[in-house]
Amino acid sequence: MINYPNLISVFPLSNFIIFPKTTVPLNIFEPRYIDMINDSMKSNKMIGMIQPKSIDNNTNIPELHEVGCLGKITSFRETEDGRYLIELKGIIRFQNVKEIKSEKKYRILEVDYSKFDKDLIKEKESLKFSDLELIFKDLKSLFEKKGFIINWKSLEKQSLDEIINALAMASPFSLEEKQVLLESENLDIRKNKIAEILSTYTHDIYDNNTIQ
Repeated sequence: MINYPNLISVFPLSNFIIFPKTTVPLNIFEPRYIDMINDSMKSNKMIGMIQPKSIDNNTNIPELHEVGCLGKITSFRETEDGRYLIELKGIIRFQNVKEIKSEKKYRILEVDYSKFDKDLIKEKESLKFSDLELIFKDLKSLFEKKGFIINWKSLEKQSLDEIINALAMASPFSLEEKQVLLESENLDIRKNKIAEILSTYTHDIYDNNTIQ
């Protein structure tokens, strides 16, 4: 049913997530990840994105979260100074089964996709754009306060799943909060989680203004 590799190279990037059906740009400059992209381009052009959880004091190797997302390189360009500028399109989330020992400088995981087969289905959107109006209002306030710039008019032209996932990826939320969004079962739950997280931020902003 799901024909994707069970062994994947992974890019453990803190405070960064990618969702299925969304595309993100990445600037690759570390030698080990240059090697990873080279190997990926020679095979299936797929890599996994997953957030580190914590650093093992004995090895300085970050422990990884349980859920990440498989992505496919859809655009590749090498700069004059040897960096790779790629675009990665999210395909399906995966469960981190175990890490595979390898001579490669980058990390390789055995993964399982079975819990996330719905990521591949194009479902009819049950959410309405009006459902997001309050979220948009609160997010705009938070983004402005944090100095983030979003092209809202361009964003509003996208499909609802792209909007929700793009906002989740770009939001100034914590590593743990973004992981909660990634692990949310569906769009409706993800939308509600964004609203819940936002309520804590807007409450803090209100309290700070009141104190001042």
